[in-house]
Amino acid sequence: MDFLELCQRRQSCRDFADRPVEHEKLVKCIEAAGLAPSACNSQPWSFVVAENPALTPEVAKCAMQMGINEYFSGAKAFIVVLEEHAVLMPKLRCILDSQYFAKGDLGAATLSICLAAEAQGLGSCIIGLFDREKLCRLLDIPIEKQFGALIAIGYPASDKVRPKNRKTLEEIVRFV
Repeated sequence: MDFLELCQRRQSCRDFADRPVEHEKLVKCIEAAGLAPSACNSQPWSFVVAENPALTPEVAKCAMQMGINEYFSGAKAFIVVLEEHAVLMPKLRCILDSQYFAKGDLGAATLSICLAAEAQGLGSCIIGLFDREKLCRLLDIPIEKQFGALIAIGYPASDKVRPKNRKTLEEIVRFV
């Protein structure tokens, strides 16, 4: 499929099949993230991949906050995107904080993971609400680390693509 088709198929998976995710597919997701663009090629990221079947239910519990997101219990893997120190070129380092571009770079890496998952027949969902402290203890992540994202990964229970409710081009772009 072409790139736009891939983007149209990618969706936040809300129902995962009871099927393990192959380690090699998770590696490809991380390889794709490592190829994401970053300011000054700083690559301010690292990743923790939880794939152990004894551990993933506990990670899922970290993502089930306020009585919502029960569907994460079906995910067979989770990827934590962590922010690392960015090294900018000297001219920029003099006027900007080293992490000035890091959030955008982490967003690019996160999207790369989700698109790589979709390209391999996997579903993904970026999780915005989770118990950060519990997750750090569970995955041995230093508490002072900044999180870019937590992503649930697994095979979708259905191949059906939900209709997308997106703004029109006229609403989001102005060509000059």
